[in-house]
Amino acid sequence: MGWKISCWTFTLTRILIHKSGIPMKSLLLSASVLALTLGASTVSAHHGFGRFDRANDSVFTGTITGIDFVNPHAYLYFDSMDTGELVAMRCEMRAATLLRRSGWTQEMFVTGAPVTIYGFKHRTDPGSCYLEDITIGDAQELNRNDQLDMSAVDVSDRPMRLPNGAPNISGDWAQEQYVVARPADGARIGLVPKSMKAGIEDGSLGYDNIPDAGWGPPPVALTARGQREADAFEQWSVEDNPRLRCEPTSIIFDWVHDGPVNRVTQMEDRIVINYGLYSNERIVYMNMDEHPAMIEPTFHGHSIGHWDGDVLVVDTVGFKPGVIAPPVRHSDQLHVIERFRLEQNPLRLVREYEATDPVYFAEPYARSDELLVADVEYVKHDCDELTFEFLEFQNQ
Repeated sequence: MGWKISCWTFTLTRILIHKSGIPMKSLLLSASVLALTLGASTVSAHHGFGRFDRANDSVFTGTITGIDFVNPHAYLYFDSMDTGELVAMRCEMRAATLLRRSGWTQEMFVTGAPVTIYGFKHRTDPGSCYLEDITIGDAQELNRNDQLDMSAVDVSDRPMRLPNGAPNISGDWAQEQYVVARPADGARIGLVPKSMKAGIEDGSLGYDNIPDAGWGPPPVALTARGQREADAFEQWSVEDNPRLRCEPTSIIFDWVHDGPVNRVTQMEDRIVINYGLYSNERIVYMNMDEHPAMIEPTFHGHSIGHWDGDVLVVDTVGFKPGVIAPPVRHSDQLHVIERFRLEQNPLRLVREYEATDPVYFAEPYARSDELLVADVEYVKHDCDELTFEFLEFQNQ
């Protein structure tokens, strides 16, 4: 379809290059194949690699001066003498929400500590970089996706139903984390679900066992207009990509992309859903049989829900035209049906969805995903976009 390869593909390539020493040509092929296996052949909504020179790895050294532990990207600041002159550097990291889930804390980045970063230079700004691996002082080197805390979440005391008999879907939920796995034979190094890490590393599981992360659009037949606009979509354009404007994407994409912690709160007449990465609140009205005749269009639409046995069925209309998942757009005729249900062993919240839009989809846009009880609490993080290329546009 002419869509750009996910930045996840190049993250895997970087890990392979740095850890294995395999020739670049072979690594690019291996990473591309692995990305297809992981469902990452569809485009990620990150904005990182479009601005950084991924063809040339670089090492940066210096002294930490501070950190902004924020979403959608944290930024580490350090003074460097790599060029022979003092340069105040800033290096882009993962979102604070994702760092917290991986056991990283703001306190790790001690002001005055020596730091070595392995990553990529910015294409135009000598004071910016992209962090792939980091060593702080004498600590162990960490990859940006490394998990520091592998403890399990205890759900033994969690009630399965509320006092009114409805399934208890309230609480904090997050997709299982994808962490770095390093097989003993070194054949492939990549991102895998946390529960599969040991199996991948000891060889009892293969990469063909890795489920689709759902971090891009599902395979879907588009209308001629839909295909044309998907092909023309610019991942690193603030005009095309809402995330670069510090705006949410869609109720479908934001639920799982990048593994945010989401919160569900069941009330008597409504269910409130808080999306983690951009702290957006959505209301599902449980006391309405039909949508209002007049709806003010929004990015999240107007949602009404009901219980069909133990399945929560949510019907949503009233969308502003937008992006359902980069590079796939949708019109104001988008109609989304979601079905949420609890499953056990492990306890998880499963969502099946089907979206229709006669302007952009030639067939239903459908997939399922699942979240586990979150390993950290939901924390409201307003979007604080510090990427200098996007600040002027954001503040207009």
